[in-house]
Amino acid sequence: MSIILLFVVALSSCKKEEDAETQITKYIQQNNINAVKDPSGLYYQIIKPGSGTTVINSNTNITIKYEGKLLDGTVIDNGGGKENTFLLGGLIKGWVIGIPKIQKGGEIRLIIPPALGYGSRDVGPVPANSVLDFNIQLINAQ
Repeated sequence: MSIILLFVVALSSCKKEEDAETQITKYIQQNNINAVKDPSGLYYQIIKPGSGTTVINSNTNITIKYEGKLLDGTVIDNGGGKENTFLLGGLIKGWVIGIPKIQKGGEIRLIIPPALGYGSRDVGPVPANSVLDFNIQLINAQ
């Protein structure tokens, strides 16, 4: 019985990832987004690269303006519409991977699969297993 349960859990886990990948692919096509897939599974579009040579890593404090949505267009967070400062390492994995792809003054769109976002748990207005679409402007990094 345990082996059957393990097999069902393994299959359902794979299906969720397939579903997220399918959702992302359709979303990108339907919205004409020119996104690149990172080896992590993150999709991103550099809108403006920004300038500078700051090495941005998990120990970097970033000041950003951002808006995050679900794929149905529901806004889940916009930082109150103002600049916010965070330690990059304390944020979701999709941001930790994506934000270093730009520099100060840059802007990036991150389409984040659940495994790099909030995973299989509900977090505030974000349902479990949600794909996230963030537009982030990097104001400063230090």
